[in-house]
Amino acid sequence: MPITYTVADRIAEIVFDMPPVNAFDSKTWNAIPPIITEAARNLDVHCILIRAAGRGFCGGVDIKEMQAHPERITLLNRGNYLTFKAIRDAEVPVVTAVHKFVIGGGIGICGASDTIIAADDAYFSLPEIDRGAMGGASHLSRMLPLHKVRATFFTGGNVTAPEAYRLGGVEKVVPRASLETEARAFCSLIASKSRKALVIAKEALNGLENRDVDRGYRWEQGFTLELYMHADSQKARDAFVETGETARF
Repeated sequence: MPITYTVADRIAEIVFDMPPVNAFDSKTWNAIPPIITEAARNLDVHCILIRAAGRGFCGGVDIKEMQAHPERITLLNRGNYLTFKAIRDAEVPVVTAVHKFVIGGGIGICGASDTIIAADDAYFSLPEIDRGAMGGASHLSRMLPLHKVRATFFTGGNVTAPEAYRLGGVEKVVPRASLETEARAFCSLIASKSRKALVIAKEALNGLENRDVDRGYRWEQGFTLELYMHADSQKARDAFVETGETARF
């Protein structure tokens, strides 16, 4: 199954497993929000852990679907928006444990969550500018400083887990083999607290933020659609789907 959801010891664990690279189509993105919401509203849950099986945490969106079904772009955008919003609005803290690649929509999941535990092989990437799209900077800006976000966005480059840790975007960097154990231990510490206190704290902390990340992401998505209709966007997507390479302009 592409998504599994279990509850044990006050922790709801949501695991992505969609080979080969956990790149989700529009149907999958729209299936995630109700799972997050159900987990958060479960009175036996004090903390949510999101992680992934397979080669990497998340390869973002399924670009091949967008090439075959361009009419689904708004459905995909809706699924992305609702997924990230469900994570940020979850009543209890959400911890994301990542390994290897965290690309595109994976950034949104991390940026919307409350804490990130990263394997030492993890890296964060927004290759949107090379894929004919926009989006992701609003959530990356919850993790990293402004100029680092812009440098990453304009170049389509990567930020390694150690670098993200240095900049304060990651709580802990651990050996890949220890990721699940370390993440569960961190969640257990949170889960030992009063659920009522955690719910109030989450609401208070969200309210303290000096900008609306959800509104910011919606702003970005408008530009995603604008670029998507341009010939350069088509050229970029064609190059990626056909060769796996970045188009040269």
